[in-house]
Order: sequence, then structure tokens, then C-alpha cells
Amino acid sequence: MSLLKNFRLGLIHMAVAVSLVPITGILNRIMIHELGILASLVAGLIVLPHLLSPMQVVIGQFSDAHPIAGYRRSPYIALGLLLCVGGAVLTPLAALAMDANFWPGLAFALVAFVIWGLGYNLSVVSYLSLASDLSSEGQRPRTIAVMWFMMISAVIATAIITGRALEHYSPELLVRVFFACGGVALTLGFLGLIGLEPRGQVARAGERHGTRAAIRAVTGNPHARAFFVYLTLLLAAILGQDVLLEPFGAQAFGMSVRETTQLTAVWGGATLLALLLQGFVLSRFLSKKAGAALGASLAALGFFAITLSGLLHMQPLFVPGIAVLGFGTGIATTTNLALMLDMTTPENAGLFIGAWGVADAAARGLGNFTAGVVRDVVSTVLASPMGGYAVVFLLEGLMLCVTLVLLRRIDTAAFRGEQELSMSQLIAVAGDA
Repeated sequence: MSLLKNFRLGLIHMAVAVSLVPITGILNRIMIHELGILASLVAGLIVLPHLLSPMQVVIGQFSDAHPIAGYRRSPYIALGLLLCVGGAVLTPLAALAMDANFWPGLAFALVAFVIWGLGYNLSVVSYLSLASDLSSEGQRPRTIAVMWFMMISAVIATAIITGRALEHYSPELLVRVFFACGGVALTLGFLGLIGLEPRGQVARAGERHGTRAAIRAVTGNPHARAFFVYLTLLLAAILGQDVLLEPFGAQAFGMSVRETTQLTAVWGGATLLALLLQGFVLSRFLSKKAGAALGASLAALGFFAITLSGLLHMQPLFVPGIAVLGFGTGIATTTNLALMLDMTTPENAGLFIGAWGVADAAARGLGNFTAGVVRDVVSTVLASPMGGYAVVFLLEGLMLCVTLVLLRRIDTAAFRGEQELSMSQLIAVAGDA
């Protein structure tokens, strides 16, 4: 795959990021701190889209076998982007409606977050499948590095610009910022998408068997199951802070909306540096598994530093902790996504990308919702908000330590060998039928 195509794939990834940052970097803080909504309820809304994650397997398998007008991925990406942005721009209106009239507002919020979730799942599995289609195994580390470099760049830029725009917060300004982000996201996404995928795609051999049978072939592979568990736990730990980091900064250190929004830029800058270092330097010396272990270890250290900053009321330790967390996240992201693409087969890329997408979405849901519930429960029991945050961040660091043990069981070569046998048996059974 050429660098230009890689860049255009990155534009699609940027589009999804631009629609996501205002929700996890601004709206979560507004709902918890300014509007006084329970963290567990906010987390429940944010994870609601991820309850739809099983559809990623269905979408991936369906797009493998059912091109539209000769395109296997592009139509699904386009529809996903429209739904993702449409839902995202409705979320601040829903949050404000909850503050004015809770139950009707909550119903509105459920609709908005479900629309966003449908679009997110549809677009993510489709553009990651397209990345797998267009890149060879040797190109994938570069493909991932470029895509995530561009995504994190978009995260940083969005955080900085929206933070400055909301320096003097008002509900009306919040809504305008979300609509502006939606417009930018659609522009970036369609600039990257149009003309990217070669036309004339047909379903490959082995792709037309039933979805249930193909899913059984995945779940019947012990190496695939081990990777699913590992990936879910890793991402639940790393991503569980999404809903709490900004409210923690506001409650622990009295940070303003602009200041807590800039935390996303700090995290993103460190992640971006790590992506560059891993993609173009460390990948020459470290295997994917070694890089994944390094990333998880650094992210765990970041969580422990953030925990201490709250317990000791040391703001100077808070921001460096976020930077270390971001740096570890960057290395872990690059290496584990490369591992994820290796844990596919050419004939069923969409199905496997869908399965790993389910792990990602399940992890986001599990991590964010559990973090919100634990924060509320522990804060109530200890009569201390800081105690709730500290327990959450400490648990996330410990979860990353557990993934270091699980990582040793991951074997991509054994996965492919066993999957080839499993799929061959499946095709034989289908032929007999």
C-alpha cells in the first residue's frame, strides 16, 4: 500500500476521533461536575454504544461476502460516518435536556448514544477491514503507525481547539462546538474515503459460508479465545479512565473546563510521541509482543502515579502521570493493533477484525461502566470522592499487570495454523451439505 493510501485511511480514522473527543473529553466532565449527574450513569450512557459491539462480527462477515456496487468496505464506512457524527452532535443536547427534565432527557440521551454507537461500530470494523485488505503483513506496522499518528494528531488538535473555545463555558457554546466538530469529521472522512477502495471486489473463496458457522470457527480456536480475553482486559484497563480523568482533575485540583480538556492534549502528545518511536524505531529492535509488554508496563506506572497524585494532593505528579500513561498507551496501541491484524486470515479479514472489534467495544464498555460504578460506590462508602478515583486508577494499573501474564500465551503462528484447519473443515462440511 502506498503512503498516500495510508494517509487517506488515516483521514477516516481522524474523522471518527474528531467526533469522539468532545464526548469523552468534554461532555463527561460537564455532565459529572457541572450538571451533577452520577458518574455511573454518565459511564452507562458512554458505554451504551459498546453494547452493540457484537454487530461488528456480523458487519465484518457480511461485508466480506456482500460487496455493494463492487465495493466491500466503502459503503459501510460512509453510512457509519454519517450515523457516528449524527449521534455525536445530539449528545450535548441530550445532556442539557437531562438537566432540564431528567426522564425525557434520559430517553433522548439513549437515542443519541445508540445512534452514535451504531455508526461507531459500523465505521470502525469497516475501515480496519479495509486497512487489512490494502496492506501486506510486512506493511502493517507502518500502516498502523501512520493511522494512529494521524488519529492522535486529530485528538490533540481537537482538544486544544475545543478547550480554547470553551474557556468561558455556556450551554449554547457547547452545542456549537459539537456541531463544528461534526462538520470537520464528515469532511475529513469523505476526503479520505472517496476513491480509496478499488472497485470490482467480489467475495473471496471461503467467505460465503454462514455467519454462525464462521463465528464457531473463531470461538473454537483456543489461540483466538486467548487473544480475545487478553485484548479485552488490556483495553478495559487502558480505556477505563476515559470517563473519569477530566472530572478527577476538576474535583481533585479545581481545574477549569479548558484545563481538563487540555489533559487530553497531554495524553495525546505523549501517545503520539510513542507511536512515532514504536512505529519507526523500536519496531526494528523489539518484537510485537515485547513492545506490547513495554507499553502495558509504562501505562501501569502512569496509573500508579495518577493514584498517588490524588491521595497525596500533588498536582505536579498528576500531569506527568497522564503523560506516562499516554506514552505507554501509544506503544501498546501500535503493537497490539499489529498483533490484531496478524490474528486474521486473508479470506476472513472482516470476520476477525469484527471479533477483535467486539473485544475493543466490550472492553470500553466494561472499563468505563465499571470505573463509574466503583467510583460512585467507593466514594459513598468512604465519604471521599478522592478515595473512589484512587481505587479505580489503582485497579486499572493492576489489571495491566495481569495482561503481562496473559500476553505470554499469544501465538499468531499457531493461531493461523489452527484457523486454516478449522476453516477447511467448515468448508468441507458446507460442501457436504
